Amino acid sequence: MAFNISVLPSGRSFEADAGETMLAAGIRQGVGLPYGCKDGACGSCKCKKLSGTVVHGPHQEKALSAQEEADGYVLTCCGTATSDVVLESRQVTHAGAFPIKKMPARVAQLERLSHDVMRVKLQLPAADVMQFHAGQYIEFILRDGARRSYSMANAPHRLLESGAPMVDLHIRHMPGGKFTDHVFGAMKEKEILRIEGPYGSFYLRDDSPKPIVMLASGTGFAPVKAILEHMQFMGITRDVVLYWGGRRPHDLYLDAWVREQQAAMPHLRYVPVVSDALPEDGWTGRTGFVHQAVLQDLPDLSGHQVYACGAPIVVDSARKDFTERAALPEEEFYADAFTTEADKAAP
Repeated sequence: MAFNISVLPSGRSFEADAGETMLAAGIRQGVGLPYGCKDGACGSCKCKKLSGTVVHGPHQEKALSAQEEADGYVLTCCGTATSDVVLESRQVTHAGAFPIKKMPARVAQLERLSHDVMRVKLQLPAADVMQFHAGQYIEFILRDGARRSYSMANAPHRLLESGAPMVDLHIRHMPGGKFTDHVFGAMKEKEILRIEGPYGSFYLRDDSPKPIVMLASGTGFAPVKAILEHMQFMGITRDVVLYWGGRRPHDLYLDAWVREQQAAMPHLRYVPVVSDALPEDGWTGRTGFVHQAVLQDLPDLSGHQVYACGAPIVVDSARKDFTERAALPEEEFYADAFTTEADKAAP
């Protein structure tokens, strides 16, 4: 049995099979619903249910509280319809999503960008080349079936720069992590991995003239870098300011790249922010929490779009404070929270 899922105000609709999450059904049929982790941990897929009945699978309280559920909000990543459903989501894209593919990938290059960030360059199959939006991510499928997600740090037009299709990933070492311990320990060039993608709704909405605030923490910079490359390639000249936050200066591992990019993109402004600099760092720039720096500079965000990526606490704090204190319309906040396995396993 299948149920009809309608999404307003776009008017798009699709069918969800019994027991199938609404997000999985939407992805399968090319309907661009917003989402991030797909595991009920980040809340990026949360939207208002206008009618119908939905049953939720396991999810975290911070992604959807009991009060929010009582108020009619649902998580499409773990919500299954038990009747026809009408949702309200203003971030649904009208263009069909790119097809999701499973494929082998060869490790072409490993390069340390900092003490705990590795650039992993993957060579993809040349036949039936994967299409993606700048800002999207792929998933590694590990031997035991576990998955790990990483954003692509290069724009689509750079996919074939080297001849063979290549994507760049920025992978931070999480000590004790099943996958990142391997990346920083035993991984070698020419190793074959299995991936699936593209996933994610974190990409530039280029049908708006609004100025852009990009907010990144740590390796949340990877998809932001891809979007900046895409903007330059496409000749998009909207004003954009990038706030990139790290604990210490070395966490801004491609600071020099951003500064060089400013020469090619005169409409780009860059504000690096460090929260825990030590005296030996000699840091003289902005300090504190990166999203607070945005509020200090731009107390009124009512006419902006915001693209936020990185640690869940940064994304969640920005979403709350920007909408409540700086008048940012909720539908103009686009985010990808980098949830770790520990985040997903939290109560």
